[in-house]
Amino acid sequence: MSSSKSGLLANIKFDLPAGIVVFLVAVPLCLGIALASGAPPLSGIVAGIVGGIVVTLFSGSPLGVSGPAAGLAAIVLTAIPALGGFEIFLLAVVVAGLIQFILGVLKAGIIGYYFPNSVIKGMLAGIGVIIFLKQIPHAFGYDKDPEGEVSYVQPDGETTFSELFNMMDFITPGSLVIAVISLLILILWEQKFIKRLAVSQWIQGPLVVVVMGVILGSVFAGIDSLALSPEHLVALPVTEGLSGLSELIRFPDFSQWNNPAVYGTAVTLAVVASLETLLCVEATDKLDPQKRVTPTNQELRAQGIGNMVSGLIGGLPVTQVIVRSSANIQSGGKSKLSSLIHGILILLCVVSIPFILNMIPLASLAAILLVVGYKLAKPALFKSMYEKGWLEFVPFLVTIVGIVFTDLLTGIALGMMIAIFFILFKNYQKPFFFDAEAYSPGHPIHLHLAESVSFLNKGSIIKSLSQLPDDCEVIIDASKTRDMHPDVMEIIDDFKENAVGRNIKVTTMGFDNEFAAKGVKHFEKAVVTK
Repeated sequence: MSSSKSGLLANIKFDLPAGIVVFLVAVPLCLGIALASGAPPLSGIVAGIVGGIVVTLFSGSPLGVSGPAAGLAAIVLTAIPALGGFEIFLLAVVVAGLIQFILGVLKAGIIGYYFPNSVIKGMLAGIGVIIFLKQIPHAFGYDKDPEGEVSYVQPDGETTFSELFNMMDFITPGSLVIAVISLLILILWEQKFIKRLAVSQWIQGPLVVVVMGVILGSVFAGIDSLALSPEHLVALPVTEGLSGLSELIRFPDFSQWNNPAVYGTAVTLAVVASLETLLCVEATDKLDPQKRVTPTNQELRAQGIGNMVSGLIGGLPVTQVIVRSSANIQSGGKSKLSSLIHGILILLCVVSIPFILNMIPLASLAAILLVVGYKLAKPALFKSMYEKGWLEFVPFLVTIVGIVFTDLLTGIALGMMIAIFFILFKNYQKPFFFDAEAYSPGHPIHLHLAESVSFLNKGSIIKSLSQLPDDCEVIIDASKTRDMHPDVMEIIDDFKENAVGRNIKVTTMGFDNEFAAKGVKHFEKAVVTK
């Protein structure tokens, strides 16, 4: 049933369980990112609440989930001491939110449409691989690296792969048992005979896993060899209602409004957060089974409002986050109600029953995220990208490797560099069409220029024209060209002068109209405004 038919509650039987699963996954991620950022633990929870409630209310993304982002952790970690304190940093977050809102008003969201599919799919697969690798130690009961940390080089000086070797010396049997049973339940829940049961529509596998983890953790408490210590459990700050929560909240230091460093940090946060959000929007839309398209300018404005609110009440900067968004989609979420539910649940649990969340083993959540990571980086995805050819597969692969061995934004930048190189290479190869089968020696050489000929085509055109044999006849046909860069026009004019000395007869077609639209109205005028 479409949410447009019955409003926000139309898909509640899907969105409620999905929202619960995202909430359970989000809590340790919020805490872990705060720890990795060198910020107070509650700041990550505040950002999770703001991302789930405030951003969702203003966002047009049907399945995106916002919250504190691992991609900003390194920036936050260095910015807090550089600015002189967390309260001053909060002021930078507020200003960053204002900048993001202005970017949305200026329609900067269009930037997200310029990332190739190969890089976006590489980002999804790269995040999947890194999630999978990072969760293995947690599944074995080695929880030194905080949840939510996704960089290759970890805060403790270890790397993603060295951590896999270190965990072998610190295996916690109870955590490992819980992780294995959790994975078996999740695999079982994917089977067709389970999906046919009505109960599976309301109770998702991850929720069963969490409940089972709490039960096993309680049982193991009486068995010395399997007992879990506090470091193996979720560690949500315990407060006594709203009054206790208000005492822990930090507020921005507005006396630093004239500090230039605040604005430098704010610009950095706004640019990186906006870029990460736009990339996540593109990736989430591709995962959406209904293939809906998120309005990116609205999303930037929503994120800007979210960051202003988060900064004002002591939270970390927020972005749309692919880990939580993909968990939402894979848990059956259908509309943004699931994201809203997850934010409300975080708020309710912080002020009422944090002790219950603190009974959840990290191994249970690791099992859930292992499945999320696998689904994002399925072998079938690698196969399909390989079948599309090297021009698609290489940027895809470079993006994955870059994300795994550096961080999210660096990996995407590397993938974009390779993708741009291939775009330039393709433009160099194909500025015109030449029908080799229709050509016979002694007859005119007919070159049909492409619909758009840019300065990127200069090298190929110069090379092709210089290779024409002397004493021939060539027809350069621009009758289908809609746009031609002045540099290309100059090249063709120079060739016509040079051709006289080579006894080449040059005939040009379609150059007399300066490449006007040729009677075709702009799409916006012909379609959108009517």
